[in-house]
Amino acid sequence: MAQKVVLKVLTMTDEKTKQKAIEAAADIYGVDSIAADLKDQKLTVIGQMDAVAVVKKLKKVGKVDLVSVGPSRKSKNNGN
Repeated sequence: MAQKVVLKVLTMTDEKTKQKAIEAAADIYGVDSIAADLKDQKLTVIGQMDAVAVVKKLKKVGKVDLVSVGPSRKSKNNGN
């Protein structure tokens, strides 16, 4: 089941750190899509991956706060 992990990357303040965060998340096995919002400093990762692995990998980029973890919308629609 795909899950959606929303993180706040507090050090994501410019395009360079945004790109580093995206590349770090892309290295994780099971990631299907990544969306980054520079204004809110949020990174949304969707896929069949371990949320702990995502946080652990992104801590190498900078300070990370886990906002939410839950099923992705795609998996909710497929289940109904």
